[in-house]
Amino acid sequence: MSDEMPWPTELRVPPGRDRVLVRYDDGTVHDLAAEYLRVLTPSAERKGHGSEVVIGGKRGVRLAAIHPVGRYAVRLAFDDGHSTGIYTFAYLRELGEENAARWQGYLDDLAAARLDRDTPGTRGRAPSRG
Repeated sequence: MSDEMPWPTELRVPPGRDRVLVRYDDGTVHDLAAEYLRVLTPSAERKGHGSEVVIGGKRGVRLAAIHPVGRYAVRLAFDDGHSTGIYTFAYLRELGEENAARWQGYLDDLAAARLDRDTPGTRGRAPSRG
């Protein structure tokens, strides 16, 4: 059995621009909502300065563009102006494989921070999960 990670063969944004479909060479397909990708951005906005930030108010965010970064990642630009997160292919795979658990963790973090999906805002939290 190979230790190599399945490689993305297609990243597609459907006309509604509310998701990214990632197809891998092993046949796996992940359907990742734009809101999910936005609130779990790997950028310094969420992960910088020693503590993670919970990002609220991103329901309805759309993808504006996908830019390749070398042969290992993409930079996603969103219609709210955020465009600094570099999503490695490994991170996209993790987000796909752990979609349900990470989404529930995000919803729990929102509630704990007294934020919601409709009202913009951020609150810090101690780092506990990825």
